[in-house]
Amino acid sequence: MKGERMGTVTRAQLSEAVHRDVGLSRSDSAQLVEAVLDEVCNELVNGKLVKISSFGSFSVRDKGGRVGRNPKTGEEVPIAPRRVLVFRPSHVLKDMINRIAGKLGGTSPAAN
Repeated sequence: MKGERMGTVTRAQLSEAVHRDVGLSRSDSAQLVEAVLDEVCNELVNGKLVKISSFGSFSVRDKGGRVGRNPKTGEEVPIAPRRVLVFRPSHVLKDMINRIAGKLGGTSPAAN
């Protein structure tokens, strides 16, 4: 598995996991996943910090405008101020990822 890219987790897969693990109907599972994701998005749009215990925290940060440079031409390009999403994983999640990576004998796919 070293060097391989893992698959993407979709809303449908999250809904299926809720259906399988919690026992809600497929429809109710999909609605629950959508409700949770909508709530997280709404709070972030409103500038609030979203902390999920043992997982991590999401926040929105304002970045000021600056002058960037086109790497091909070297031409200066203005970069407008913007808001960016920041995710900080919890120590529990970091430890879990590192423990699993250690068992697999490799590093994360992004590091390769």
